[in-house]
Amino acid sequence: MGFFDTLRDAFTGMHPVLQALGATCFTWGVTALGASLVFFFQSVHQKLLDAMLGFAAGVMLAASYWSLLAPAIEMSEGKALPAWVPALVGFLGGGVFLRVVDQFLPHLHVGLTKAEGMPTRWRRSVLLVLAITLHNIPEGLAVGVAFGAVGHGLPSASLGAAVALAIGIGLQNFPEGTAVAVPLRREGMTRRRAFWYGQMSGAVEPVAGVLGALAVLSMQSMLPYALAFAAGAMIYVVVEELIPEAQQSGNTDLATLATLLGFGIMMALDVALG
Repeated sequence: MGFFDTLRDAFTGMHPVLQALGATCFTWGVTALGASLVFFFQSVHQKLLDAMLGFAAGVMLAASYWSLLAPAIEMSEGKALPAWVPALVGFLGGGVFLRVVDQFLPHLHVGLTKAEGMPTRWRRSVLLVLAITLHNIPEGLAVGVAFGAVGHGLPSASLGAAVALAIGIGLQNFPEGTAVAVPLRREGMTRRRAFWYGQMSGAVEPVAGVLGALAVLSMQSMLPYALAFAAGAMIYVVVEELIPEAQQSGNTDLATLATLLGFGIMMALDVALG
């Protein structure tokens, strides 16, 4: 684990907001790396894309529990309310929030032809980017909240766990960048423009990360709710978007196995570094 120890040490001593900014810039960079495949390929085999999306779903599922919900419950123990109440309220709140945004923000999921949200005449490329950007918000928020929790010095929030979460989010951002850029290239967009749109889908993560860190640093009492909120929003993305997209082409077994692999790797990262 020498590489991960070095990475964790690099964040030691930094202000939590700077930690959140650095970590989410890393996750944005991995999104750009995934989008860069458009310079080498005009299309990606559907089986590979489904496996990548399934892997991303597994990472997000594991991160939602190991890095967010479990610490939220632990932080709530011994308080006036039962320990499960803040986690439940925050979790459901995160899902409902993303449902509301999903209902009103125009966006188009990969592989579909009908846009969701309010009616619009926006171009297909913009709608595709908005779909990925929408679920990058809770990912950036999750990383920011995790580093903000470390800033409070709570035993249930470790720097290693926050770094593990950033690494996990980064791993699953790779296929997301690819899932935006390659379809745009296939539709006739230049490689450079397709890459630009693909990487821009991750640009929201540093913004969400910094806001998340600032929010929990200013009010410790909201920390369990914020962690669970990010978990609920991430689970909403997995169930509403990633899993259906990974299985809509019929590669259900492959996508499921990839989901298990992603879950296992994220779980191992969190336990090893946390």
